[in-house]
Amino acid sequence: MRDQEPLLVDLSDRPAVINPARAKPARDWPPITVSREMIDAQIERLAELPRPANGRRQVMFVHPSAPTPGCGLTPGVQVTLDVLKPGEETIPIRHNSTQVNFCIRGAGTAVVGERRIGFGQYDVWNHPSYVTYRHMNEGKDLQARLTYSNAALLEMMRVHMVEEDPSDTVANVEDDKESAGIDVIERLPTFSIGDDGASLMPYETLINPPSVASATLHWPWLTVKENLDKLDALGESYAGRRLYLLFNPKTEGFNGTTPNFFATITIRPPGITDKPHRHVSSSINYYFRGSGYSRVEGKRYDWKAGDLMVSAPGWAVHNHASDAGDPVYELTIQDQPLNIYMESLLWQEDLSLPVKLLGVNEGFDTNRNAL
Repeated sequence: MRDQEPLLVDLSDRPAVINPARAKPARDWPPITVSREMIDAQIERLAELPRPANGRRQVMFVHPSAPTPGCGLTPGVQVTLDVLKPGEETIPIRHNSTQVNFCIRGAGTAVVGERRIGFGQYDVWNHPSYVTYRHMNEGKDLQARLTYSNAALLEMMRVHMVEEDPSDTVANVEDDKESAGIDVIERLPTFSIGDDGASLMPYETLINPPSVASATLHWPWLTVKENLDKLDALGESYAGRRLYLLFNPKTEGFNGTTPNFFATITIRPPGITDKPHRHVSSSINYYFRGSGYSRVEGKRYDWKAGDLMVSAPGWAVHNHASDAGDPVYELTIQDQPLNIYMESLLWQEDLSLPVKLLGVNEGFDTNRNAL
């Protein structure tokens, strides 16, 4: 086959940017809802299948606008529903994507590397990259999990690497060197070439960056809820959102649960309506108690407990409101850390105030101290 040649696109005399004030992102990637009824039907369908060879009963929720490869629910986040019947176990697997797991039904055990996590309904835990893991269901009920991953982004980059039942494990490199009697290579110094901080790094240092441990972490729902419910006392005059980030210290400075995205859990007291706002990061909400609606680019979308929703395409003006009755609890996945690292996280907390570049500019404040 003849080598392909690149396409040439002349950008001369074209507008260099899309004016952020006029962008309408929801036209290209509109909000969609995976209803509770659809999720429940898929849980039952997966449970009726013969046991797969790898033990994974799994379905992926894909946005109609998603490319292939990619197949995300948002452009960078892939979401699957995973089901295990009582007594079942998946075979080990590892990949260079990271994950956040959220149990929506039943209970079980996740073995991630050397860590063993017993989890229950609404517990959250993360999977670091390229660490072998498996799931077990020792209970009497079906186990159902929502799994959020940056696999969609890696697949668009054509670099998502997956190994079924790997025969080896990734151990600590320094321990490997010491056990093999290999001298640890000393990093050559990086040196400045000016007064503004511009520096030169040798190749030997480039290919041997300092290693930073990536731990498997567990956020039990009962502990999270105990702290979350205290935010109800902030009252109706509170100007912020009542939530906690499930924070991974590895993402210090980038505010993540994984390096790619964060998971927050929110409580919305009955009858609360947020102010409209927007941000470059996109949002996926799973509502597991209560009901309400979101308004995105002027259109209303109703939701209820058990619904999974792409509630905010990147840079879409949106806000959320809870109905009267039960408080709302929701898990939100948002690719904020990746955008902070890329210096691309434009955020407008109040549409009457200027846009800020979070992570570079000073961020926003609430009235919590005054309360």
